[in-house]
Amino acid sequence: MSRRLLAVLLAVIAVATGSATPSAADLAQPAVVSENPVDYTPHVLDGTVWALAVVGRTVIAGGNFTRVSDSSGRTTYTRRNIFAFDLLDGTVRAFAPTLDGPVHALAAGPAGTVYAGGTFTTVNGIRQRGLTRLSLTGGRETEFRAAITYGDVRALTQRDGYLYAGGFFTTVSGVPRTALARLDAVTGAVDTGFDAQLSAPGFPRTFVESFDLSPDGRRLVTVGAIRRSGTAVRDQIAMFDVSGPGAQLTDWYTDAYTPPCAPDYDVYVRQVKFSPDGSYLVAVSTGGTSSPLKLCDAAARFQTSGPGPHAPVWVQHTGGNSLFAVAVTGATVYLGGHQLYLDNPYGHKVKYPGQKPVFTPGPGAVMRPGIGAVDPDTGRALPWNPTRARGNGVRAFVAVPQGLLVGSDTDELGHEYHGRLGLFPPL
Repeated sequence: MSRRLLAVLLAVIAVATGSATPSAADLAQPAVVSENPVDYTPHVLDGTVWALAVVGRTVIAGGNFTRVSDSSGRTTYTRRNIFAFDLLDGTVRAFAPTLDGPVHALAAGPAGTVYAGGTFTTVNGIRQRGLTRLSLTGGRETEFRAAITYGDVRALTQRDGYLYAGGFFTTVSGVPRTALARLDAVTGAVDTGFDAQLSAPGFPRTFVESFDLSPDGRRLVTVGAIRRSGTAVRDQIAMFDVSGPGAQLTDWYTDAYTPPCAPDYDVYVRQVKFSPDGSYLVAVSTGGTSSPLKLCDAAARFQTSGPGPHAPVWVQHTGGNSLFAVAVTGATVYLGGHQLYLDNPYGHKVKYPGQKPVFTPGPGAVMRPGIGAVDPDTGRALPWNPTRARGNGVRAFVAVPQGLLVGSDTDELGHEYHGRLGLFPPL
């Protein structure tokens, strides 16, 4: 039996037994979640939660942190850069692998495992840079040998016996691959027939910041410091057909991210997600400025069908504050960052020498500090307004049957203390 076939069978068994959640778009939900987060999630006591993944009823959180506590705050645990807890009651798991650097990406793996990507160089004392596969006991899966030579891994997803990895790298296990690679899900061997040929002429470096697989697993949309795929122009966002043996660039594209934002932002698209039915995607951006004519500090919906150039169906402007995370559940599009406002295309960001920037609302703006939700059809802000301490911003959303998981860098969510983690349950 081939390794890829084995990986597929393991993934099927895992899904059937509830021990893994394959990655493809977001989970469909029938309605907006509650504004009141559950009380049982643990707290991360320092740093930032950058990534979340769910394997059965185990939630794995990755980031750059050193300590966590139970929901009561009475028991503190040493957990460096990665830890796990029970989705249903918040119990902190014994899972405590040793990674010597931050974790920026996680993905559920086959047979009750999880992939982790980041800037670490060793795993449980063994050299394995940027990429690893772990059991839920915290052990390193030694059969998985992939590693990058330099840089970091920022995005991961696993599907049909393959692991997709994106970030800032130029080789994986000695094989030249710039920013995006497809690997054997079990061994980590590089798929030598898959090469997106990404480049970013004029940018300091080429990297993939985020990607998402369509629900059917046939399309991969990537965002980041991208300007070309081969010789084809693709400014910050590119879509590939991955149903065959290679990375076939599709003729879907948009020029919406070609105009620059603030001078110090060459790249400003931060995350992208398909809708649960795959008919559209939503991308969120930073940019350091505001303009009703640009997609800076904004969220935008694009239809995925049809060839050629695509204009946004709608654009949701914050008025100058960054968005870093998005979840698309069908009923809702959740947005996270350090925004003060939504529905704010005519807001202004003013920076005076020696002072923090001042943000002013324009006509129609609504307060949605740090987290909000918009209508998927119109892009207009919904009444949902739990609030959060803004900090740098939300970095991770995961939609689950139990609601919406949130990972960030602050400790107030829904007017309650929640250290860098929270779960908004269904209404």
